[in-house]
Amino acid sequence: MHRDQPPLRARSAPALVPSLFLDLDQMLDEFTRLPMRAKFCFDPDVAAVITVEFLAERGPSLIWHLSRELLYRGVTSMSGAGDVRMWPTLSREQPSSWLLLESQEVEALFELPTEALTEWLDATYRIVSAEAEMDGLNWDGFLMELLDEPGMPSE
Repeated sequence: MHRDQPPLRARSAPALVPSLFLDLDQMLDEFTRLPMRAKFCFDPDVAAVITVEFLAERGPSLIWHLSRELLYRGVTSMSGAGDVRMWPTLSREQPSSWLLLESQEVEALFELPTEALTEWLDATYRIVSAEAEMDGLNWDGFLMELLDEPGMPSE
């Protein structure tokens, strides 16, 4: 490399796995579906967590941070406990899974197609394996970001 040339830089890892946009249904009750769109984002620096933004047609979007492993397992079997659970539907038409999100303020059940989600999750595991997803994780920064708390002042 010539000294006047800028150093070569690796492509940013998030560009290796672009965000996934999925059309899904929110179940308002046993018979009423509300079609909506969700954006799934993968950051290799926090590989264990998938950020999902539920895009509302009107009003603010809702963001949840979900376990990548929970999503991956929930495509084929019951996964998760407590506030977030996912399991496959019994429908044989198109593979899909139920995703249940609960908090003190809200409970929401979504049916999401799993074929595109599985392919996308597989791509994230090719970038950062399950065994390596916790390597080099800044636990304090991770927890502050996960809980959306402002940074602590340094001493």
